[in-house]
Amino acid sequence: MTVSTATAREIAARFASDVHRIVVGQHEAVHLSFIALLLGGHLLIEGVPGTAKTLLARTIARLIGGTFKRIQFTPDLMPSDVVGTSVYEIATSSFRIRRGPIFASVVLVDEVNRAPAKTQSALLEAMQEGQVTLEGESLPLPDPFLVLATQNPVEYEGTYPLPEAELDRFLFKAVIRYPEAAEERAILRAHDRRVPLAEVARLEPLAPGALAAAREETEAVTVADPVLDYIARIVEASRASPDVMLGASPRAGVHLLRASKAAAAVDGRDFVTPDDVKSLALPTLRHRIVLKAEAEIEGLDADASLRRVLGRLDVPR
Repeated sequence: MTVSTATAREIAARFASDVHRIVVGQHEAVHLSFIALLLGGHLLIEGVPGTAKTLLARTIARLIGGTFKRIQFTPDLMPSDVVGTSVYEIATSSFRIRRGPIFASVVLVDEVNRAPAKTQSALLEAMQEGQVTLEGESLPLPDPFLVLATQNPVEYEGTYPLPEAELDRFLFKAVIRYPEAAEERAILRAHDRRVPLAEVARLEPLAPGALAAAREETEAVTVADPVLDYIARIVEASRASPDVMLGASPRAGVHLLRASKAAAAVDGRDFVTPDDVKSLALPTLRHRIVLKAEAEIEGLDADASLRRVLGRLDVPR
């Protein structure tokens, strides 16, 4: 496959196919990761331990021909442990910048809610700005640059939950659940035959410039006024929902628009359909709304509330 002939659809299909050679299941996370790469966004992943999140991140780094770093967030982690610091060298009597793990192409941040606010803020600033300032010098991060931040959905003791304003910086939130029975057997068979991590190095990276070509194709996708209005109505309806205390922000609407354009390009179209919008509404908005206590008592979660919102709206034809 060459850059001159590959379309966004072909690049996305190759990406998904190669990831699934290593990682069983996790279709939503794989799809969202590719769109995040196209848009320069980042992915928050909620899932129980042992569901191959590290393997997914390593595989993505290999496919984009980049570097991989993993940061385990802990209560004593300092911002300098993430972004780096300056080190005094006696031999030269000068300071040298020592770059932190944030300078990798794909950064897996395990249990992002276990570090204090100052460290979380350092990470999120790097995600938002695409650069890090050390000793007054602005250092650019790699391109592409993808942060996969994980949260454990069951252990909240000793955690520092991300504030809503910081959650809003993530393009998507993916939810990884336990595998189905067939997927569980496939995982066991894969480990019986080989160590999946060892297979990552055998993958061939995407052609140079492939992601850039797919990005250009995404930017060229058009959005008709009725579809644009549909996105605006979804965001507005999330704020007016009786289940919700805090609705989606204006940034959420922008992210949903851009994600829908990427989904259209991945599907081989140069225009956005309402189905593109609906398919990405939940992963784009689920981490940006705050439910009322009464809704949680009723047993609703963010996805159920958003489905109610979508169900009340007329879909443009």
